[in-house]
Amino acid sequence: MDMNTIEAVVRTTDPAEWRDGDAWLAGGTVLFSYGSYAFGPQPLTRLLDLGSAGWTPITVTGDGIDIAATCTVAGLYNLPDLPEVSGRGWPGLDLVRACCDSFVASFKVWNMSTVGGNICTSLPAGPMTSLCAGLDGTATILSTGGTSRSVPVADFVTGDATNCLAPGELLRSVHLPASALSARVAFRRLSLSNLGRSGALLIGRLDGGTSLVLTVTAATKRPVQLRFDALPDADRLAAALDEAIPANLYHDDIHGLPAWRRDMTYRLAEEIRAELPAPEGMPGLAVSGDFWPPRTGPASGSTHLSKGA
Repeated sequence: MDMNTIEAVVRTTDPAEWRDGDAWLAGGTVLFSYGSYAFGPQPLTRLLDLGSAGWTPITVTGDGIDIAATCTVAGLYNLPDLPEVSGRGWPGLDLVRACCDSFVASFKVWNMSTVGGNICTSLPAGPMTSLCAGLDGTATILSTGGTSRSVPVADFVTGDATNCLAPGELLRSVHLPASALSARVAFRRLSLSNLGRSGALLIGRLDGGTSLVLTVTAATKRPVQLRFDALPDADRLAAALDEAIPANLYHDDIHGLPAWRRDMTYRLAEEIRAELPAPEGMPGLAVSGDFWPPRTGPASGSTHLSKGA
């Protein structure tokens, strides 16, 4: 889309340069598809271009992984093969490609869309939000006063296309801690069609072999995270979902009605609960697909993944 209201493109990473009518530009895959009036009745007049930021896309240390907001989806997809991470024994890395594949994107989006852009767009089905929230990611935010602050990614998105950023603030990076990366993980995703947007995307972690962390995204308007000191039984899990997700928090759009999203959330959560405590040493399940309901009814693409420490 032509953005014919833009008067200037400024190369900067300094929030102090932001003013009304500005928008941060990273990959631009959403910005240019939404157009000049994407953020309200006032048209955009300037783009603050992060293209020359020079931020290292991925930094690996003993404490975990730092992902720059400007890291592309294609760059993140290659993360599990990097020599500095391949021998670390981090099962959580298996979520990376499952979430990247959840974009169901063209090669143009794949190579231009950024991790930070997907999180800041804050759509319920944003798979980078799912990945980073599911691995207890912490976002570093640069503020207009020259300061910075940290926010858990699970709290970053506050609703459908809304987040915690104040005007002019900029997402700098996301830190994924080694403690979460070291946990056994499980992944579930459902869509109403094979190549459709996620209708429900759940990530489970078994921290320390006993504590369950369940992150619900796509089905809900914002991420919902449940933590259990010990693995719950099915009834306790269902009761916790009842309490954590009121009816009006389930998302409602063409990609799934709230009642369907709720039912699938309970189904997938129970699958994760049953799968994660599998005996130690049991090989993890490869990514696979099935359909629910069966082909005789409305098709629903499902992706499963479970990896053990």
